[in-house]
Amino acid sequence: MTLTTEDRGRITARVPQNVQDTLQQAADLLGATLNQFVVQAALTEAQRVIERDRVIRLSGNDAALLLDMLEKPPAPNARLRKAFQSYKKRALDAEHSTFDWSPRPKHIRKRK
Repeated sequence: MTLTTEDRGRITARVPQNVQDTLQQAADLLGATLNQFVVQAALTEAQRVIERDRVIRLSGNDAALLLDMLEKPPAPNARLRKAFQSYKKRALDAEHSTFDWSPRPKHIRKRK
């Protein structure tokens, strides 16, 4: 599949000559162009950062504590009860608001 210029983005970076030389040396060792090397390295690092943000890692003890709390949750404290009452009041107020939340029917034009 060939990408058109509209399907591509452009990244430009100005770096000190010693940084460019180091990147070029690494690209040469892999048999890649400098551009290929930089894009691949950046993509690999971006995927690592995204994965680190999405995954929660727990120790064995923390996992056991979490499962125990899910199976036997503690009783709600006063602050949680107050927050729930506040939520229920807002939900009821929204139910009786004058704003119509129902979706409008779509207008379909008939062909002649």
